Amino acid sequence: MKKFFEEFKKFITRGNVVDMAVGVIVGGAFTGIVNGLSNYVLKPLINAVLALIIGKDGLSGAITVLSPVYVLDENGAATDVIDLASSIYIDWGSFISAIINFFIIAFVLFSIVKIINGVREGGEEARKAKEAKRALKAELKANGIDKKDKEAVAAYLAKKEAEAQAQAEAEAKAAEEAAEAERLANPTTEDLLKQIRDLLAENKSTK
Repeated sequence: MKKFFEEFKKFITRGNVVDMAVGVIVGGAFTGIVNGLSNYVLKPLINAVLALIIGKDGLSGAITVLSPVYVLDENGAATDVIDLASSIYIDWGSFISAIINFFIIAFVLFSIVKIINGVREGGEEARKAKEAKRALKAELKANGIDKKDKEAVAAYLAKKEAEAQAQAEAEAKAAEEAAEAERLANPTTEDLLKQIRDLLAENKSTK
């Protein structure tokens, strides 16, 4: 039994379990906010616009009755009022409200993820910049350059940049020469046609 409770304690104190619990709680609270925004702000506005356009009750009246059941009067006779609780109908208004809720949730989640990614990328860039600054400081110290001597630091950085550019140009030239050698070792049909053309032109000029 003691081992069981120890394993349960270890499980419940894991970071991912706590994060999941926080996510569920926040998600439940967020759902209430979204429903409130949809039901008490957006839905009345849409109802008002639809009422102006179609002259009805907006989303509240957006239903299609498939099997109507009419309300009975005190004499048991059917009236013209439909009893929605007993009738079979399609509630388009509720469906549209669900779509609105979906888009609200999707938009808010997109905004949250975008903000989190922006903060994460900013932190990653700051970390890389800090590491680069630390590496440069160590490099300057290894080369006997005082970081406070701005002229010496600028000269060192300019020299380093020139060396990097020269190395890049040398690598590009070497890659180009290797590609040319590979092309000459394995000539294409176009290369062979050019060689034949040059040989014919050379023979023609010697005659």
